Amino acid sequence: MMRIGYTMMTEQAGPRELVGHVVGAERAGFDFSVISDHSFPWLPSQGHAPYAWSVLGAAAQATSDIPLMTYVTCPTFRYHPAVVAQKAATLQLLSEGRFRLGLGSGENLNEHVVGRGWPSARVRLDMLDEAAEIIHALFSGEYVTRHGRHFQVDDARLWDVPETPPPVGIAVSGPRSCALAGRHGDLVITTEPDRELLDAFDAQGGAGKPRMGQMPVCYDPDREAAIVRAHDQFRWALGGWRVNAELPLPAGFDQASAHTRPEDVAKSIPCGDDVDAVVEAARPFAEAGFTDLALVQIGGEHQEPFLRWAERKLLPALREL
Repeated sequence: MMRIGYTMMTEQAGPRELVGHVVGAERAGFDFSVISDHSFPWLPSQGHAPYAWSVLGAAAQATSDIPLMTYVTCPTFRYHPAVVAQKAATLQLLSEGRFRLGLGSGENLNEHVVGRGWPSARVRLDMLDEAAEIIHALFSGEYVTRHGRHFQVDDARLWDVPETPPPVGIAVSGPRSCALAGRHGDLVITTEPDRELLDAFDAQGGAGKPRMGQMPVCYDPDREAAIVRAHDQFRWALGGWRVNAELPLPAGFDQASAHTRPEDVAKSIPCGDDVDAVVEAARPFAEAGFTDLALVQIGGEHQEPFLRWAERKLLPALREL
């Protein structure tokens, strides 16, 4: 049975609201939660970008059982990997073992703010490979010194180390990232129900490890209102990650998706209150072998009705997959 998770979407709600949402998700019976880590929203209409790690700290104290996870953090530009290791170890202690650290090679949208440029995907994956090695080494609690091609670490040490380090998930989109995930990941992360990516992960050492996906939905009793909202706030997602990793500002995503029609969005994202439509959209993830699927409810002010609907109708149906 696939575990069903809830996404704290930092691009569409403020920090206090996000904590309230994950409290509601725990109450509704979601199996886990994830949070996006952004410095910008994808589109101006989303309107938010609070600091994910502060929200996670508050969420760890406001909840008691629901697992927490970054989906995903980039440990190579805005954050040095030694800082990410300290943040993750602290979250694992605060949450009493409920934290998983999701890592990825990042998007220009979020990482350009520190003025270090935006290199090719090959270089970004080399940086992620090096960063993951540093993070794993620091989780040991020992002194770590590294003089790599991309990162320098001099006598770094974590003084507060959880007995069980947080599991590390690696986001993948192709063969090189699958190989990296096989070496460093305790689980694999991808947004598409692509069996080939999972097979590549298995071949590189990932066999038997969890595999996590993510899927947007737009619940509303009024289907037309749901389509309008999904088009307004989530049409960027139809561009694909090869595009989405490269654009630097929300205005670019607005322009790039200007010709995406509401009906195009409705074909890709379940909109309305049809449980069967959401189940059918999730089915390819189950059939591909995903163990975890995080749902994104589109619209920050529409989380509470979605959570009530999920508790009553959606979660029981999805668990039949």
